[in-house]
Formats: sequence, C-alpha cells, structure tokens
Amino acid sequence: MADVLIVGGGVGGLTLALCLHRNGIPCLVLEAAPEFRALGVGINILPHAAAELARLGLEDELARVAVLADEASFFNRFGQLVHSEPLGRAAGYAHPQFSIHRADLHGTLLRAARERLGADRVLLGRRLAAAEQDAEGVTLRFAPDASGAAAPPPVRGAVAVGCDGIHSALRRQLHPGEGEPKYTGYNMWRGVSPWPPILTGATMARVGWLATGKMVLYPIRNATDAEGRQLLNWVFEIESAAHRSRRDWNLPGDVGDVLPHVAGWRFPWLDVPAMLRASDSVLEYPMVDQDPLPRWTFGRLSLLGDAAHPMVPRGSNGAGQSILDARCLADALARAPDDPAGALAAYEAERLPATTKVVLTNRTNPPDAILRVVHERTGDKPFVRIEDVMTREEMLAITGGYKRVAGYDLESLRAADE
Repeated sequence: MADVLIVGGGVGGLTLALCLHRNGIPCLVLEAAPEFRALGVGINILPHAAAELARLGLEDELARVAVLADEASFFNRFGQLVHSEPLGRAAGYAHPQFSIHRADLHGTLLRAARERLGADRVLLGRRLAAAEQDAEGVTLRFAPDASGAAAPPPVRGAVAVGCDGIHSALRRQLHPGEGEPKYTGYNMWRGVSPWPPILTGATMARVGWLATGKMVLYPIRNATDAEGRQLLNWVFEIESAAHRSRRDWNLPGDVGDVLPHVAGWRFPWLDVPAMLRASDSVLEYPMVDQDPLPRWTFGRLSLLGDAAHPMVPRGSNGAGQSILDARCLADALARAPDDPAGALAAYEAERLPATTKVVLTNRTNPPDAILRVVHERTGDKPFVRIEDVMTREEMLAITGGYKRVAGYDLESLRAADE
C-alpha cells in the first residue's frame, strides 16, 4: 500500500501513525504548525484508551510522567462528599487511568513516532489547502506559510485522514455547509497550579454544579519540586450567556474571572481561592461542540478524533476516543490492504455510531450528572445525609451508564480481552 497521509500531528494523528507502523503500513504525518510547542493543560486517558497505548509499548513511559488516578470523588459546593468510587487499576482494570499534561502525552507520542517511523516521516509546516482524489489515490496540496515562502510541494498517497482537530481543514472541505459550533451555555476556564497533594494524591474531584459554578480538579504531575508538590489541573465551568467566541484551546484567560464565584470554597482538603491564585497559566474556552456528522468518509478521504467528533470535555474522553479511532482505522486498513477506500468505510461504520453516542451523552448525562441531581433535589443547600437525597445505586447507574456508552465498563473490556 502507498502511504497513508495523516493530516495533523496531534494525539490522534500520532497514535494513528504508531498503529499503522505496528501493522506494517507506511504513513506520513503532515502537521500545519511550523514547530511543535508544549500547549494545553491536563487530560485523562481512560483504561480502554490506555490499553491501546500499552499495545504500542508506551505504558511504562507514560506512567513515569503521569499520575495514575485511583479515585473519583464528587462534592457539592459546600464541600460535602456526595459520592466516591475507585478508578483505573484501583477499580480492577488491567490498565491505569492516566491523568497527564497534554504536552507530556504529546511528547511521548512524538518521540515514539520519530524513532519508529523516522524523523523524515513527520513533516511540519504543511497547512492543508486542498485534498484531491482519483481512482488510484489522493493528492494533498498545501498553502504557503505566513512568511510568504512558496507552498511545500504536493504529496501523493493511498488515502488521507484528517486528524487536524477542531479547526479541521479537511472537515471544512468535506462538509462546506456545516454551521457554526454549538455553544452549550457554559463558559470554561482551565489552569494548572503547583500544589501539595489533595485527598489521595491521585483523586479526580468534581465540586459544585453549573448554575453556581462547577470545578474539576486532578493532579497531572508528581513531585514537581523539593517540597513534593504536584501539578494540579483545574477546570471551572459556569452558566453564562456571554463567552469569547474563538474556539481556541489555548486562548489566554484571567483567573480573576473565576475567583468571585469560588470565594467561599475553602474545604478541609483544599483552599480553592489560594490554589487558583497560584496558577501558572489560565486558559478560557467556551463549551462548544458540533452536531454529529452523518458521514466522515468520502472515498479515500476520512476524519478522525476531534476533526470527526468534537465533544464537550465532560467525560474525560475526547483524547481517548481519538486513540480508539486510530486503532480501529489502522486495523481496518491492515485487513483490506487492497481496498483502502473500503477500509475507511468499515472504520466509519464502527466508530461513527460509537462516538455519536459519546458526543450526545457528554451533553446530557456525563458522570458529573450526579451533582446535577443533588443540586436539584437539595435546592442548592447543604444536606444532612446524602442517602436521603440520592442513593448510591442511582449514582452508580449514572457513572456505570457513561462507562458503557464510552466503551470502558469492566465487563465489555474483559469480554474484548477473552
């Protein structure tokens, strides 16, 4: 087979390159940026996606730079514990849940891709202008860079896969009439703070609800200094009619916009205002996604990851779904080396329905819906006994239901390993 052309060198694109290499399929990664920079803040890789990275031989390296999450805990905005359950290996999974800085994950994937494929197979400064296809393959044409230098020469391959994220140039070409992103009515700020370990030191904590503000906190690096502090990732969301319209994961934000909403959030395990003031960086992002597409694949062209199914980040699952996409697509191409267009269609048939469910569930019933129910039933007041508000069975039904939709409930993963 001729090269699989991978448009975009993010998490999804690099994972696809590594999966293709494992399957003996040549590929070329074409990244628009002139250089890779350490961007973003924290993300989580759930056990089903961690299993795919382990198959690529990356688990040990990731474990050295990540925190292995062991607990999910839910609190109301008064600091009362609502629910707690184990995560990752502590919950019986064969693979961990990685809480990790996006730059650390990307750096691990990039080093592996350059070592295994060769540095000349990951090319920068290739901003897609147009993708053309015929009966024999695809041709990608690129735009000149900002300096005015001539555009890089076109490249030819068997198929092209758009792994170019939420601003995907290939998606715009395949779906030119698509509307604007859907704003959910919630604005979000994200940041990281050097901070002493909280709770177990490997807890993902969710606090409050969207009407008055909701926060998600989890550590993403261990022992960052001689005092044993971690790098604590935080996310704050609140209902808001106004938002900055740019859909940019790296738009600078102001912690001063968050502080008034959490002025009284001082819990035995965390002084939230003090932690926020210690933030190294703050980013602002409107909670937007896109309606699921009716199709990703047009002959020899297809989409993967955020380019295919952007979702609001409520289930710790966006990067993980792109990793699952990559494994599926690489295996489909390996099964049908003489029919790459058919392989893309088979990949879409498996992954489009699965990711559509995740996109819609992230909008309506992600794991933190537990806190919505408690907020509504208590009228946003402290409770005396959580059992009088919501049963543990109700809570486990919400978190268990999300695991089944996202494909990482223990029963499904065990069955897949048999």
